[in-house]
Amino acid sequence: MSITHDDVRHVAALARIGVAPERLPELARELNSILDHMAALSRAEVAVGSAVAQASGMPLRDDNAAADRPVVALESFAPAFRDGFFVVPRLASHDDSGSSA
Repeated sequence: MSITHDDVRHVAALARIGVAPERLPELARELNSILDHMAALSRAEVAVGSAVAQASGMPLRDDNAAADRPVVALESFAPAFRDGFFVVPRLASHDDSGSSA
């Protein structure tokens, strides 16, 4: 599979980023290089007894949420805390003083 300039433009549009036309060849080349690398990795032989092959079958640790709790009170992270929530100043862009009620 080869990435074209149209493919780069399409991905950029999906990501909502602008791409200058002069960057299209470079980006297409980089994306094609990534795809070539992934194709090479998919062809790599992995021995059945290797650590890589066993990684997918490793047992997961027990989920112990109690050990992950913060040791300091949440209230210490912000200047204002009320009803279990951080109180933050209202953004100027959300100020409704200019709207008519």
